[in-house]
Amino acid sequence: MTTADGADRADEGGPLAPVLDAVRGTGWGTLALDLTGVRDKAAFMDRCATALTLPDWFGRNWDALADCLSDLSWAPGARGRLLVVSGWREYAEAAPDDWAVAQEVFADAVAYWREQGQGQEPERGLEVVLVVEPSAG
Repeated sequence: MTTADGADRADEGGPLAPVLDAVRGTGWGTLALDLTGVRDKAAFMDRCATALTLPDWFGRNWDALADCLSDLSWAPGARGRLLVVSGWREYAEAAPDDWAVAQEVFADAVAYWREQGQGQEPERGLEVVLVVEPSAG
């Protein structure tokens, strides 16, 4: 979520809060992408657009998502971003092929930013973590 002051926040007060506070202490911002209730690509793209506050030019397709994640000029200034993806299992089960593409887009964006920062501290970067919730039962 993004707060009124423009600061990116993920998992405020949740179980990851201490880790995310430490990440923020290094100058990195955090972004939350909660996919609870998402069951298809259109809903996934809509959730990305709203949760990540993607720019108006985001075309709600895989290439546009890849472009947004490899060009963070639209995001508030920070040394880097930690994208925390939660509630993803329902989407993964309902649309496994699309979920595989989403994971590939995330992985490619992370690889891009790591390559940009080889041998130096990247001015901007991206890391993605998937929250694994305990299974019911």
